[in-house]
Amino acid sequence: MSDRGSIAVVIPAFNAAPSIGDVVQRTLAQMPEVLVIDDGSNDQTAEEARSAGAEVLIQPENRGKGAALRLAFTTLFERGFAGVLTLDADGQHLPEEIPKLMKAWPGGADLILGSREHLFAEMARIRRASNGLSSRAISFAAGRVVADVQTGFRLYSRSLLEATGFPEDRFEAESAVVVRAARRGFTIETVPIRLGFADGRCTSHYRPLVDSLRIARAVIRARFEGHGRPGL
Repeated sequence: MSDRGSIAVVIPAFNAAPSIGDVVQRTLAQMPEVLVIDDGSNDQTAEEARSAGAEVLIQPENRGKGAALRLAFTTLFERGFAGVLTLDADGQHLPEEIPKLMKAWPGGADLILGSREHLFAEMARIRRASNGLSSRAISFAAGRVVADVQTGFRLYSRSLLEATGFPEDRFEAESAVVVRAARRGFTIETVPIRLGFADGRCTSHYRPLVDSLRIARAVIRARFEGHGRPGL
């Protein structure tokens, strides 16, 4: 627990039954509050998460990672949490790395990113190129350098999300919120993390063409919109 208020962990999950139980158990060893959002899975994701000790909310249909996180943020902020830490359900993000983000939290950052930049060389060439290109492009839109924009291992402050909103439904939400945060002057900090495995293509639901186009549109919109709150 930090002196900036209580933190909950959110794990968005879609068809993650083989891995979610282990991720939940290891996360609970680090943090007391773990919420899994089952994003319309057609396997035993919800059951495995509950058996491992997590609270589970279910979206009946697959709506996307952004929609799952938005539901989590709204739920947890209504309960009074000051921040939300997110990590993926496939095991790439190591729950044992949570203390690294938590250590940075009392310093006042509004968004703490678990950066994989130092591990890009271990990824397949196309994945490495994609991460590098997207980080440069989104850094340009944000007006500041952000080394690993696509990481899902993050710690958000409530004040940031209440100011920027989180309106996009899919993977583009995580890129757009970085642009909004930077443009509004929020403090963004990056912390190098270890991974369970560097190249997550085999477990990712990311669709390179469709989702890259979604990200591009969302980032451009976030770059040029005013400072009104898009909404959670």
